[in-house]
Amino acid sequence: RQAAREIQFLFDHQSLFTQIAQCNLPRRVTHHDTKINNILFDQKTHKARAIIDLDTLMPGTVLSDFGDMVRTFANAAGEEGDPADVRLLRPVYEAIRAGFLSEMKDLTATESAHLSDGAKWITLMQAMRFLTDFLSGDVYYKTRFEGQNLRRAQNQIALFNQIKLLK
Repeated sequence: RQAAREIQFLFDHQSLFTQIAQCNLPRRVTHHDTKINNILFDQKTHKARAIIDLDTLMPGTVLSDFGDMVRTFANAAGEEGDPADVRLLRPVYEAIRAGFLSEMKDLTATESAHLSDGAKWITLMQAMRFLTDFLSGDVYYKTRFEGQNLRRAQNQIALFNQIKLLK
């Protein structure tokens, strides 16, 4: 009962997973954990120089990497913050999108058109992962307090709702 709203929300939005699958996106080598601490930056230019933590490399869609960058970089509250404080940092989102498009010159028209869907998809998937862990007794993600994974799921749902507002 404690997570009934979140469970219903995920059921109500499950069609997004089918929509992404039906896009017939090309398979590429993707990182699948594109948070900022997995990127090495040049100390002088502050430009990204390399990605690290390569154990998550596998075939996938670029929507996954783009979506995870948005999810982890552009949430004003961060992943651990109060869901009431979640706000999509629009300038950060736009910078991620512009940088991604400038470097990924071989994206297909379909990939480019669905980047924001990738952000929604990965954010919703992470909400599902946090909620699943909460319902399973917090066996995967480390927690510091009871209900932390539920709060993380609520945070991701709030971010998903912000990303949905993008045009």
